[in-house]
Amino acid sequence: MSTITLSKSDAAGVKTDVVVFGVVKLGGGVALPAGTESLNAAYDGRLVEVLSGLGATGKAGEVTKVPVPGRSATLIAVGLGPAPDGALKTEDLRVAAGVGVRAAKTAQSVAFALPTPDADCVRAVAEGALIGRYSFNAYKSEASTDAPGNLTVLTDLARNKDAKAALERAQVVADAVHQVRDWVNTPPSDLHPAEFAVHAQKLAREYGVKVEVLDEKALAKGGYGGILGVGQGSTNPPRLIRLSYTPKKPVTHLAFVGKGITFDSGGLSLKTASGMVSMKADMAGAAAVVGATIAIARLGLPVQVTTYAAMAENMPSGSAARPSDVLTMYGGKTVEVLNTDAEGRLVLGDALVRASEDQPDLIVDVATLTGACVVALGTKVAGAFANTDTARERVVDAAIAAGEAMWPLPIPSEMLDKLRSHSKVADLANITGEAWGGALAAAAFLGDFVADGIDWVHLDVAGPAFNDGGPSGYTPTGGTGYSVRTLVELAAAAS
Repeated sequence: MSTITLSKSDAAGVKTDVVVFGVVKLGGGVALPAGTESLNAAYDGRLVEVLSGLGATGKAGEVTKVPVPGRSATLIAVGLGPAPDGALKTEDLRVAAGVGVRAAKTAQSVAFALPTPDADCVRAVAEGALIGRYSFNAYKSEASTDAPGNLTVLTDLARNKDAKAALERAQVVADAVHQVRDWVNTPPSDLHPAEFAVHAQKLAREYGVKVEVLDEKALAKGGYGGILGVGQGSTNPPRLIRLSYTPKKPVTHLAFVGKGITFDSGGLSLKTASGMVSMKADMAGAAAVVGATIAIARLGLPVQVTTYAAMAENMPSGSAARPSDVLTMYGGKTVEVLNTDAEGRLVLGDALVRASEDQPDLIVDVATLTGACVVALGTKVAGAFANTDTARERVVDAAIAAGEAMWPLPIPSEMLDKLRSHSKVADLANITGEAWGGALAAAAFLGDFVADGIDWVHLDVAGPAFNDGGPSGYTPTGGTGYSVRTLVELAAAAS
């Protein structure tokens, strides 16, 4: 992992391999934002002319490499897009830093001369640089040529207390995002429920978070029929991981619940071959809630957090759950399994009932739950469902502040009625039997397992949790670490 520091050094004179600076789109040309004055002076005030001659337009994410006569350092100009009100959004800066650090892929040192008028902007630049500087090479036969690199944010706020705190938070959050990406990218043959539990235990103990792991025997004794039912077809037994971070005098109590299907074949309702390729990522929700909890503990935020990661491997075998089997969930509710590929809601149902027993002020579950949500919102945006408008707005506001795209979706009351009526033998079915509204039906199912009086938000992250395409901004191919920043922001906003 790269290290990052703050410095008041001049952008034109800083000793580094690469200097990344921003270019704003202005009408039909480009303009230079704050932080580039010394660079412009080094070009006798003609840097805009030089950039225009190189074809720079200021379009967001555009990279222009600028020659530097007489210097070994490389200048990389990154388009920031238009700033119609004169102010850049923190997400613009985060993306620009990520683009810049990827463009400087093999550099040993990179400095960022991007606008940093306040501590939030410092954090955005630092986060973009750190999480943009990611690669997963654990299974490569040859050593990576990517340099870990020393990163520097050039800012007049280098000695400012708030800026230093912002840098620390960026580093901690980036560590968590990297860890989550590593877990999601690990082949499912090397990360079963038991192995993930070991990783979670190690991190929790390192940072003073209490941890409890229920194995298959404890799950059976406790009556966790959903988790056991999903995992019964695999030779790798399920787990329920509980993390508990309790600072002195917490201002609120948050509960996080994550879907942790370490590989989803669909069970006996088997997926297509192509549909299984990225199913190692079906534990991204569990990875995110564990990673965020550790980050919150490291930052010492005054918020109590209780986290549940419901882990199972969904496989077809002679012992697998069959369509029309009935599972008795934790808490006693019965579910007829009419599609074994609608398994995430089963493990989450158990965990939501258990989380409700802790009586938190808010439960947030994170799950790569439905392809239907991807159809509705695409691959970059998560769906946000909730049992109260206030709870949903609270989480969506945190996502906006963190720079993670999220969109509110409804839970129509008739969806739960359809789930109840679709089973003739159990309290409810795990699907409605209809081809439309799948994400809404899944949310309705989950909501039925949340205790009355507890605010709850469900995040369907099936699209943004895993990137099948090429890298962009600070987002790599593969696991993205989506929702870690939102959850940390949610806790920070409450403190």
